[in-house]
Amino acid sequence: MRAVHWFRNDLRLGDNTALASACARAEELVPLFVVDPRLFGADRDSDRTPAKRLNFLLESLAELAGALERAGCPLIVRVGDPVVEVARVVDETGADLLTFNRDTSPYARRRDLAVAAAARRRGAAVDDRKDRVVFESDEVRTKSGGPFQVYTPYLRTWRAELHRRPLEAPSRPRLPRPLAGVVSHPLPPRIPVDGEPIAKGGASAARRRLGRFAGESIDRYAERRDLPAVDGTSLLSPHLRLGTISIRDCVRAAEEARRRLGADADGPRKWLDELVWREFYAALLAEHPRVLGGAFRREYDEVRWNDDETGFEAWCGGRTGYPIVDAAMRQLVRTGWMHNRARMIAASFLVKDLLIDWRRGEEFFLRHLVDGDPASNNGGWQWAASTGTDAQPYFRIFNPIAQGERFDAEGIYVRRFVPELRGVPDRFVHRPWQAPAPPADYPPPIVDHAERRIAAVARFEAARRG
Repeated sequence: MRAVHWFRNDLRLGDNTALASACARAEELVPLFVVDPRLFGADRDSDRTPAKRLNFLLESLAELAGALERAGCPLIVRVGDPVVEVARVVDETGADLLTFNRDTSPYARRRDLAVAAAARRRGAAVDDRKDRVVFESDEVRTKSGGPFQVYTPYLRTWRAELHRRPLEAPSRPRLPRPLAGVVSHPLPPRIPVDGEPIAKGGASAARRRLGRFAGESIDRYAERRDLPAVDGTSLLSPHLRLGTISIRDCVRAAEEARRRLGADADGPRKWLDELVWREFYAALLAEHPRVLGGAFRREYDEVRWNDDETGFEAWCGGRTGYPIVDAAMRQLVRTGWMHNRARMIAASFLVKDLLIDWRRGEEFFLRHLVDGDPASNNGGWQWAASTGTDAQPYFRIFNPIAQGERFDAEGIYVRRFVPELRGVPDRFVHRPWQAPAPPADYPPPIVDHAERRIAAVARFEAARRG
């Protein structure tokens, strides 16, 4: 049998379910990656293109290509519409089988259905596998058989399912021989960008990061994960986004840490909970694709938002006058990543203080985040905006001053990304306008938090009343 394995968000050889299926069934293998011009085309320097994520992808692809080359089965690269190019490779090679791992976004599912149909028309069988999550939406259900809409009962059921079906040991398949004479194109060059990348791409970097986190940091994760100034999180989200490490490897690492540290250890338990949030949001998007365009709780589509371009530009540029918000936004633009606590604070400020539609913030984050995932990004924004399933109640609104003083008491994170505040004493670093000598090059707050909190509550209550 001759197989084509289509790599997408699974850029690794180990613990790759669809690749393992291809290797187990085929005598000849064509590993394929299709460069979609919509991502890498002439408009890639546009400010709407996530250049840092593309560079992370290119770095990860280069490592994958090297690993395949060393294994004697080179990566084949084609450029074009995946629906056309995958079918063309199936046709050119006379492949009997096409394998790929399933994705969750509505666009990806439509694309994959079209690719599968085109391959079948050319006589190839199609084997698509679960790989991006431990459990897909139809595997974790309520007692009545429906999908969950609240995280906590989903988490309990997910954990019970993991206990009932523990993960198998990871495997690294033996690659079949390559098919000679298949034309391959070069990968696009990396894109020059300002700022520093948050993480190095590739499966080897992912394995090192997981090993270091699980071996050295996970025991303190529960107490350090909300402190943006310290390296207290796994920083594996970009790798999970592109599949340079499997979610199963992460869950295994959490479970092994629990065995090592004790079943009641807070760090491994809390990290596993965060991994399950990723699964919950993927399941939510699979069941309710409409959330990418509007509120899960439909009544909040009626919230009256401000048309405030000045405020939005100040938020995007980290010039709101609230240091923790500005540090978060500057970290995002500079590195392509933002600490999770900072994401919640920045999102809450856009929605509840500036009263700007959460969808504008969701789009901005997705444009810049190296780990930008439609399901997780949407889920996080709807939580912060109080429009989602496990919504932060609309009347609970993050105070950006109190959040900064609680989670960055000495202003280390703020000063790292807002150098205008380096000379401000700790006492005033989160309220520099009250300092005896406020910094001349840093703006005062663009809104009054107390006033905007009252306005936000009133607007959400009006939407609830209809």
